[in-house]
Amino acid sequence: MWKIQKGYDSVSKSFRLPVELVDKLDKLAYENNLSLNQLVIQCLNFALENLDNEEKNETTK
Repeated sequence: MWKIQKGYDSVSKSFRLPVELVDKLDKLAYENNLSLNQLVIQCLNFALENLDNEEKNETTK
């Protein structure tokens, strides 16, 4: 299981997500005793850290 760091600076943003995706994330967060916000942060960090090198270069331009 991923571990999230606490005490980070944050900013509030709104995203529109498919209902089915949110339902799956809600269930996963509940089953792992995480807030939905913590789970989404971990998922996004994992995705960014695991991009192919070519994709990483495109996102940093």
